[in-house]
Amino acid sequence: MALTPAIPRPYSFVGPTVAAFGALAGLFVGTAQGSAPLGVVVGAVLAAALTFVFMHDSVPDKPARWVTIVAFAIGGVLFGGLMGGIIGALTGWFFGWVIFWLASGRYRAHLVPYLTPGQVLWHYAFRVIAGAIFVFLITPILVIIPLSFNAENFFTFTPEMLRLDPEGYSLKHYRDFLTNPEWTTAVWNSVRIAPVATLISVSLGTLAAIGLSQSHVPGRRVIMAVLISPMIVPLIISATGMYFFYSKIGLVGTYWGVVLAHAVLGIPFVIITVTATLVGFDRSLTRAAANMGADPITTFFRVQMPLILPGVISGGLFAFITSFDEVVVVLFLGSAELQTLPWQMFTGLREQISPTILAAATILVGISILLLASVEMLRRRSERLRGMSPG
Repeated sequence: MALTPAIPRPYSFVGPTVAAFGALAGLFVGTAQGSAPLGVVVGAVLAAALTFVFMHDSVPDKPARWVTIVAFAIGGVLFGGLMGGIIGALTGWFFGWVIFWLASGRYRAHLVPYLTPGQVLWHYAFRVIAGAIFVFLITPILVIIPLSFNAENFFTFTPEMLRLDPEGYSLKHYRDFLTNPEWTTAVWNSVRIAPVATLISVSLGTLAAIGLSQSHVPGRRVIMAVLISPMIVPLIISATGMYFFYSKIGLVGTYWGVVLAHAVLGIPFVIITVTATLVGFDRSLTRAAANMGADPITTFFRVQMPLILPGVISGGLFAFITSFDEVVVVLFLGSAELQTLPWQMFTGLREQISPTILAAATILVGISILLLASVEMLRRRSERLRGMSPG
């Protein structure tokens, strides 16, 4: 595939484009300083002026980048201390790179030559929009992590933290999380409930998925819709219905009541993942096993289960996360002795305003990342087993 050669671009194109980036950066800085409109104007003007100087004075690429990094870093230190200097250096690196990237025409170097300017604009605009959405979704999580090391009982960054002063950081909230009986009991309750609920979800969900994958099952679409309805119906409605149903059979406020409720919420995830795995399953393998004298149970465990195991484990991980993070159903069906970790976090935020929530949230984020990484590894393994990707 032929690629477009890098052709230098005029200032009439590069200047306004970089000025738009400068206005966006100025919006953040101006908002932090209490004057967003002024920040937008100053950012756009500085970016356009910097572009003009670099393009009209033929400043070499690398020296210009270093000058930009140092200048922005000094400005960041003056306005925001050490943390401001780090952010300023990163901002300077970006502007030093984007100016020459645009001016030299390298932004079209890896694109096919027949793309129109509008198509090129959409090509990069789509990536910018996707990146902005990603930042919008991930920023609240990233903010929680450093706040969990706050030496003060605040939910905001202290001046010491912004200056990267070691005195502003502490492990006190993690110590409280690991030693406070309220938190340790909540963790123990979650650990007792989630694995059992996951086991039930995996067992019932896998059997349901295998049964519904058979073409001769009557009304399987309706059955599938009913089984995955806990994922679709608002959780508050499901919790209310469970409360009225479980109260009639004496399960409200009991361990098994919470376990069964969490199992119901986890079954749809198992059904969906196992059903997706069964789509590429070769039915001739089970027929061959039956022709060789294997009974259905032996065929399932020796032939079918090894091939769909990645989907089963993936569904189990999703069910475990659902049970471990669930709070609404526990509020309806739990009791004072069955307070789970999410319930304790909700109580700590609503009644006690305890910063230990930040430490607990950070630990949960770490656990979720490990589980999701495991899901991705299992997904790739499943594709390799089914021949959908190279080994």
